[in-house]
This record gives sequence, structure tokens and C-alpha cells, in this order.
Amino acid sequence: PVWYSIIQKGVIFVLRKKDKIGIIEKLGQKIPDPVIIFILLYILVLVVTGIFGGNTFSMTSADGTSVSYEIKNMFTAENIRWIFSNAILDNWLGYAGGIVGTILIVMFGIGIAEESGLLSALIRRMGTNISDKLLPFVLVFLGIMSNIATDAGYLILIPLAGLLYVGIGKNPLIGMAAAFAGVSAGFSANLIPATVVDVIIGTNAEAFANSQNIPFVSYLGKAINPVTMHYYFMLASTVMLVIIGGFVTIKFIKPKFEKQKYIIPSDINVSEFVVSDKEKRALWWSGAGLLTALEAAALLGFGPLSSYVDETGKTVTPFLDNIILIITFIFFPGMFYGYAVGKFRKLSDMVGAMSKQIGTMGYAIVLTFFSYNFLSLLTYTNLGTYITYIGAMGLQTVGASNSPILLIIGFILIKGFINLFVGGLSSKWMLLGPIFVPMLYHVNSSMTPDVVAAAYRIADSSTNIITPLMTYAGV
Repeated sequence: PVWYSIIQKGVIFVLRKKDKIGIIEKLGQKIPDPVIIFILLYILVLVVTGIFGGNTFSMTSADGTSVSYEIKNMFTAENIRWIFSNAILDNWLGYAGGIVGTILIVMFGIGIAEESGLLSALIRRMGTNISDKLLPFVLVFLGIMSNIATDAGYLILIPLAGLLYVGIGKNPLIGMAAAFAGVSAGFSANLIPATVVDVIIGTNAEAFANSQNIPFVSYLGKAINPVTMHYYFMLASTVMLVIIGGFVTIKFIKPKFEKQKYIIPSDINVSEFVVSDKEKRALWWSGAGLLTALEAAALLGFGPLSSYVDETGKTVTPFLDNIILIITFIFFPGMFYGYAVGKFRKLSDMVGAMSKQIGTMGYAIVLTFFSYNFLSLLTYTNLGTYITYIGAMGLQTVGASNSPILLIIGFILIKGFINLFVGGLSSKWMLLGPIFVPMLYHVNSSMTPDVVAAAYRIADSSTNIITPLMTYAGV
């Protein structure tokens, strides 16, 4: 339409003349690294406690009783000793039940599956056996599933999707767009429970709730397992995103790019995308490894790790409580594939694969040290509880307690807007979760920790794909 053409030309003119994208980029570069943000926040909390230390306030607890709190002055000798005595073990390594160690354990299995070449072979094998009409749906699905290996989807799947489309004589941007949609917008969806994202969000959500005595239960009053609490949500999200992503690719992306010319660089050999006979045999061996892992998991689930009722009448679920280790075992078919394809020749090769993956976690280790110490300080000083108190009072004053849906939508919009400028799921969750998990519950008790965490996942993943500051957009 004429009006659309006029608007389009006007936008292009403004961008060229005013360099708006350059301005956004410069603003983004001025945002400090999350580690520096948490260091500054730590210092800020210390200063605030020095000013307001000794002040008291009262807050209604989950059972309806009034609880008094006092803001602690961290410049007393006793509290300074607390900072140094707890900085490493309790406030960092022990935070949220030792979540740092849990994340590292998950990376063991992912490292073997990725370094062996299993993930790449699976993507190529599935891609070459799918019709052109179904391929966009498959690529979106693979993008979603690739998130079990954290950033592997961005670095492996998207380039392979482009090569796949080149191999069938299509513009590679079609396949890359579908894969990017799945990896980025589907970051919080999956068919496999207890992914790294589940561990980071769920375990920390429990810690945020416990820090202010918020019951870690669903709106039905049932206890929540932190790493599996969103599984039905993830399952439904996977189906929905595959359908929508495939439809958008076919109806909008494909017609736009299939008529455009493209150039295949001389150093790219499209034939390398084909799965070799050796890799096909190795995939069969990995299938055997998967069956072995599943059988072992079933034996544990129905055997020593089966549920039971303890002497107090409480139902104990050892299998679900240890789901992280169970899921990690299921990644170990990569060991079978690696030996069959010749990538692993001795046990030390697998150790190297795990070590290499752990090496990619260096930044996460630095981030968690400062963020977890900050969060522990926020809890210890009761300043986090006071911020929750002020926020909850403000929302109740404007009548938000009667509109839980508006609370969810408002939180999604706030988080989505922040994500346009500050990337990194875990760092933002560490910043927003401790405030919003207890605050929204105090405003309306139906805003349980699992609901708030699900809203966070929606806001984060839906804006990953449109933010100009997405780290992997350039890649």
C-alpha cells in the first residue's frame, strides 16, 4: 500500500540521517557490565544501612500475623565480621542450596554431548530427512530444544540451518531466521525438564521466597519442585511456538527472501552438511546409550529413589529432588557417539570435554559470586524486605491487589522493556526476582513464586528476539 511505502521510506530516511541505531548502540555500550552493577549495588546497600540502620517496620506474614523487622547497620564490628565470614561458603557457594554446583554438574553432561559432535549430527540428520514444507517447523523446534545446551543453538544450529537451506537451493536466511526464532524466542520452552534455565530460575525463586518467609507453594497450596515447576508451561510453550514460528516463516519470511539473490562464499563446502555413514552408525550407538540411560533412570525412579511417606506423614520424592543428576545422566549418550565416531579414544577425552564446557562458565562464576553476596546482604540487612514492603503498600494503595492479571501484565511489560537494553537472563532475575517474588505475593496471594517466575520467562524470551542489543544477533 502507498501509506506503508511512505512510512517505510520515512523511517529509512530518519535512520540514515539521524543514525538512530548508532545512538541505541552507544547507549547500550554505556550500560555497565552486570558484575559491576552488582558491585555498585552492594556498596549502595552498605551506605543505605549506615543511614537507616536501626529503623523498624512491620509487615504481615503469610499466616496473617504481623512481624517486626529492623534494618541492620552493616558498619558495626559484628556485621562486618558477618560479611567476611560468610562471603565464600554461605553467601556464594551455599546460596539457594548450592545452586552454583548444581549448574556446573549439568554442564558435565552437556559438555560431552556437545564436544562429541552428537548435537551437530542430530541437527543435520533431522534436517536432511524433512520436507521443505515442514522444515521451518522442525528448525524452530530444534532451536527450542537446543537450549538444553545453553548457547549451542546460536553457535551451531543457526549456521547449520543456513547451510541446510543452501543445500536444497533456498536462501539461507530463511532457515537461519527460523532457527533464530526457535533459539531466541523459545529460550524458556522445552520438552526436557530441569534444564539450566529451570535450575537458575526455579532454585533462585525458592531462595527469594524463603528470604522473606513467602510459602513456596502453588496457588492450590501444593508444594513446588523448583526445577520442574514450569514443565507444563514449557511443554505448552514449545507446541505453541513451533506452530507460530513455522507459520510466520512460511507466510512472511520465505516469500520475502526466496526471490532475493544470495552468494555462497567460496570457502563453504555444502557437502560437509551431509551426515556421513560413520556418523549415522554413531547415532545408532548414541540411541543405544540413551536407552541405557533411560532404563537406569527408570530403575532408580521405581527403586531406591521412589517416593515414600516419612515418619511425620510427609511425602518425600527423592527422584524429583535429584532430577538434575538424572537429567545429566541422560546427556551421556554423547559418550557412546564420541567413541563410535572416533572423537573420544580414551576416558581422558571425556574429561577434557567436560572441562572445556566448564571453562565456558567462567563469567557465570564471577557473576554469581557478586550477585549472590549482594542478595545475601539484602536479606541479612532486611533492606530487601523493606523494599518489598514499600512496593506492596504502593500497589495496594492504587488498588492493584484486586487485579492479579494486571499485575502479571505489568510485570511482563517492565521486564520486557528492561530486556531491550540489558541482556542476560540470570543477571536480571537476580536483580528483579528478590523484589518482585515477595512483593507481588504480598499484594495478591495468587501471585505465587511459580507464577511470577513464569511471567519473567515470558517477558525475557519474547523480547530476546527483537532487542537490538541481543549478543548473538551479530554472530
